Amino acid sequence: MKSIDDYLKKIKTGIVPDKFKFRITEVGSVVEIKDGVAILDGMDNVSFGELVEFENGIKGMVIDIGIDKVGIIILGDYLKLGSGDKAYLTGLQASIPVTDDLLGRVLDPIGQPLDGLNSPSERMRNPLEKIAPGVVYRQPVSVPLQTGIKAIDALIPIGRGQRELIIGDRGTGKTTIAVDSIINQKGQNVVCIYCAIGQKESKVAAVVDLLKRYSVLDYSVILSASAATPVSQQYLAPYSACAIGEYFMDKGKDVLIVYDDLTKHAWAYRQLSLVLRRPAGREAYPGDIFYLHSRLLERACCLSKKYGGGTMTALPIVETLEGDVSAYIPTNIISITDGQIFLETDLFNSGVRPAINIGISVSRVGGKAQVKAMKQVASKLKLDLAQYREMAAFSQFESDLDEETKKFLNRGSKITQILKQNKHQLLSLSKQVSIIWAGTKGYLDELPLDKVTQFEDRFMEVLSTKKNEHLKRIEEQKAINTSDEKDLLLVVKEILKEFINSDNNKK
Repeated sequence: MKSIDDYLKKIKTGIVPDKFKFRITEVGSVVEIKDGVAILDGMDNVSFGELVEFENGIKGMVIDIGIDKVGIIILGDYLKLGSGDKAYLTGLQASIPVTDDLLGRVLDPIGQPLDGLNSPSERMRNPLEKIAPGVVYRQPVSVPLQTGIKAIDALIPIGRGQRELIIGDRGTGKTTIAVDSIINQKGQNVVCIYCAIGQKESKVAAVVDLLKRYSVLDYSVILSASAATPVSQQYLAPYSACAIGEYFMDKGKDVLIVYDDLTKHAWAYRQLSLVLRRPAGREAYPGDIFYLHSRLLERACCLSKKYGGGTMTALPIVETLEGDVSAYIPTNIISITDGQIFLETDLFNSGVRPAINIGISVSRVGGKAQVKAMKQVASKLKLDLAQYREMAAFSQFESDLDEETKKFLNRGSKITQILKQNKHQLLSLSKQVSIIWAGTKGYLDELPLDKVTQFEDRFMEVLSTKKNEHLKRIEEQKAINTSDEKDLLLVVKEILKEFINSDNNKK
């Protein structure tokens, strides 16, 4: 007679665990749906940023955890959800597909294509939220990121791994500076990411078209959450762009990422927070609005060689109202970044392009992100220009000026004219150094102001044709020596002679 133990043993051996595949998960139900946000109950062991999947396959991300309710932002069409729908915890953090194939693509913040091509590979994903590398993983910023814009590379240099804010009123050229910086990375082995937040779709299409026209889309990724998309996607957009940038940075590459713009990102987060009934603070923003951008921008850094040596340079854009840089969001982001480029409406309207206010603009990395050649010609330029602006404003009320002041004002006006630059007309390092050298040495002091632009065009033409070896030497040595100065002086004198002869012939 068999004992009970024998029967139990037989039952145990008859059960094959592999045949029974199951997963224990928490289930919640939708209490409310409002403007891209779902309020759920029934989820106790949920974590911030965790993915939730609804019965119909739509996914969401946990953004708010209350005592008995959970706030979810919907990553899809929230109108397809209703009260009582079930939702399941996935145990996964919100992430985006990352692969080398993303280069040249236009995507939305959840990795879906907007360019009509196939969806990117899901082989590898990076989390949207990630703790920024600590001090141990970083090294000082020392390699310049050339923008091709004379006023920036000479006065407000940007280094690889820096966070430089571009700030100004609407229509002052903020996006133009950022996009020109992307265009100038052609051949520099820099991966560029343009993140459009709350922009018109026509503006994003224009940027894509511009990058295609200059053949720079091959090393760029466009991530767009336009004004027509739900605020949940506008909120996620910069974090998704940063996750893509970190993928390339971790591979030891240099990355340039543009956030256009973080003002609209703050608006989207304020809207989400108000829908979630969070307590409103100053200007109706939630209390954690500073942390919203600090945890994003801190992820831009220069990794030490031990950890791959990759860099991620961030150019956040912030829009001001009537030039008010002391507003809530601008002051927050100014305190997070390593400097700011302030664009002024009055300068823009007066024809100074780019309309950079030299007095307010600053780079906290400074000369460390400049090559020797640029330091040689532009070391005192920022201070001299700031003094020139003040003296020029004061001299309007003064009729009698001494000779020294007149000379200083004349030199300042010529250098200001030299630093003017049309959009998309970018210059190499050697050309920038050459023309700034001619201006700071005073060789253009006798030239009429309206002839400076013509002189520069002719100067660049001669350097590119007859003196190309001189430009190559500066590019290679990253310095300007005595023989280079002699060559440049001969070119300057030759062109000035042409201008004098031309004027005499006209007379």
